[in-house]
Amino acid sequence: METFRVQGKATGRAPGERPYALVGVNASGDLEVLVERVLPDGECAVEVATQVVGFRDVWQAVIEDFFDRAPVGGLRFSINDGGARPNTVSLRLMQASRSIEVEP
Repeated sequence: METFRVQGKATGRAPGERPYALVGVNASGDLEVLVERVLPDGECAVEVATQVVGFRDVWQAVIEDFFDRAPVGGLRFSINDGGARPNTVSLRLMQASRSIEVEP
């Protein structure tokens, strides 16, 4: 099991007021993402727990690309990975950031 954190500067505050959202399912080849509105508006962070060791550089690139594409200021993402591919990681991060914008 490998765990690490990627922090970034946000391009803008995440829209909406919902305090948290959960997307995905940690099953074979997928991941779950919990997003919480707990950081200052200019900051964002992703905490990763993955059973696939040795791909931190790939995770870093996917997460930094996500920070550049989405207004995620104030959000902390917690990922519980079950072996997801990079495109699935990107999709789940975008789903989580959208889910926290709207009420269920």
